[in-house]
Amino acid sequence: MQALIEMLIGLIALLAAAALSQFGVDLNTPRKSDREIQRVKDCGEAKPAAAVPVGAPPSC
Repeated sequence: MQALIEMLIGLIALLAAAALSQFGVDLNTPRKSDREIQRVKDCGEAKPAAAVPVGAPPSC
């Protein structure tokens, strides 16, 4: 008898989740992901290969 009641409760919960998913409701909240850490290459004291002059327009 207990197993029958638990099976009915599970079936009702499954039907409720299916009905709510039709409206875009998600009962399983996604876990917050940790921030992604990316290491960048350190250029150090190296000088650039070419210098590009940049001039501002006279209206500035």
